[in-house]
Amino acid sequence: MSVAKKDYKRITTKSLIEMKSNGEKISMLTAYDFTMAKIVDTAGVDVILVGDSASNVMAGHETTLPITLDQMIYHASSVVRAVERALVVVDLPFGSYQSDPKEALRSAIRIMKESGGHAVKLEGGKEIKESIKKILNAGIPVMGHLGLTPQSIYKFGTYSVRAKEDQEAEKLIEDAKLLEKIGCFGIVLEKIPADLAEKVAKSISIPVIGIGAGGGVDGQVLVIHDMLGMNNEFSPRFLRRYLNLYEEMTRAIGQYAADVKSSDFPNSTEQY
Repeated sequence: MSVAKKDYKRITTKSLIEMKSNGEKISMLTAYDFTMAKIVDTAGVDVILVGDSASNVMAGHETTLPITLDQMIYHASSVVRAVERALVVVDLPFGSYQSDPKEALRSAIRIMKESGGHAVKLEGGKEIKESIKKILNAGIPVMGHLGLTPQSIYKFGTYSVRAKEDQEAEKLIEDAKLLEKIGCFGIVLEKIPADLAEKVAKSISIPVIGIGAGGGVDGQVLVIHDMLGMNNEFSPRFLRRYLNLYEEMTRAIGQYAADVKSSDFPNSTEQY
């Protein structure tokens, strides 16, 4: 029996769990600034992730590792000011939670207090359990992240698909169940086999959001610059481009430059 889609005026962690139980898919996109977040929120996306992918798409770094806690707070506060409906989840950046649960809590508190974000996301399973528990005990919602964890790229040595072997797949399932048990409200699964991702989603009651993890999970997330085609150098199998803004923006900016050079802009109706 199908369940009527509920009209959520404001998305909360409880909303996402309800959506999973009702069989309604969850949409999630990244945003890093006020203007883009306003558009994403108005379009009806359920969750906005202020991702440490800002390190790549906003700052031009090769990995997510260089971005700092202060920079994440800056991006998150810009996003929060734009949002009326979506749940805003903020990545804890590399080095702000792995070594010490007390430091993890301080980092999470700073994000919540200084940015106004609604939840934080951490990469990892059993190895960061104490950090997650410390944050949850302070009343801060936590989303997990398993599979390909970009903050560990130098350990993996590659961005290829994770958990193809039985041992790593079993650990991922165990970690997902652990994250549910200790109180996470959801999990991102990145770049793992679709069958495994679906198995994880069916084995736990909290929402599983996939990126490169197939359609058997509870929702999907993409980096907005990739989805809009602003980045023309990144073409993984899981990416669907809904626009080609790189070409459109290059053409428009080139036309503007040409119009200025030719004195076509501004014309008589575009001045005072």
